[in-house]
Amino acid sequence: MSLQKFRLLHIMIRVKNLERSVHFYTKLLGMKELRRREAPEGKYTLAFVGYGEEVDATVLELTYNWGKDDGYDLGTGFGHLALGVPDVAATCTALRKEGVKITREPGPVKFGTTVIAFIEDPDGYKIELVERP
Repeated sequence: MSLQKFRLLHIMIRVKNLERSVHFYTKLLGMKELRRREAPEGKYTLAFVGYGEEVDATVLELTYNWGKDDGYDLGTGFGHLALGVPDVAATCTALRKEGVKITREPGPVKFGTTVIAFIEDPDGYKIELVERP
């Protein structure tokens, strides 16, 4: 078997409230809703969001399983999503005004100089903001 060229297509997370999560990722974090698919037979809806089109960018798949509004156990295996932003402190200030929970204030990473912060999405998933001027 020869190795093919691989590309990361999407990252899937399960969400409790699809509209609230789409709002968070599109209106507050600047992603675009790319497409949505309902599967009545499977009782779920998928919304794909991202910073670019799926043909050349990795996107986020938000999965809402109908009737699972009480949520999921986030588990211990998932770490976080990471987003590059030009100014972490300013981004946190703006997101805080929108009610976003900042779980680690802006500052240098331990044992380094890169400025980071952590926020949480509406379902408690951790998102690292990494300063990329």
